[in-house]
Amino acid sequence: MNLNQLSQIPTLLLFVLYLWTIVWKGLALWRAANLKQRNWFIAILILNTLGILEIAYLLFFAKKKMKLEELKFWQTK
Repeated sequence: MNLNQLSQIPTLLLFVLYLWTIVWKGLALWRAANLKQRNWFIAILILNTLGILEIAYLLFFAKKKMKLEELKFWQTK
């Protein structure tokens, strides 16, 4: 993909993807820091996977896995 093709992507879509990524990255970094999982923290901080790595970490790899109830709690705030 060159820069001309990138400019054809709608700005709203890029903004939504940015928000999606920042929310999941924030949750995953917070959980990794609290659980003192330094390697996961560094990987999540450096790699940009549009939230895929972050969601996988939260649901499957964290010492204390995130449950659906916790996600619902974040929505009510």
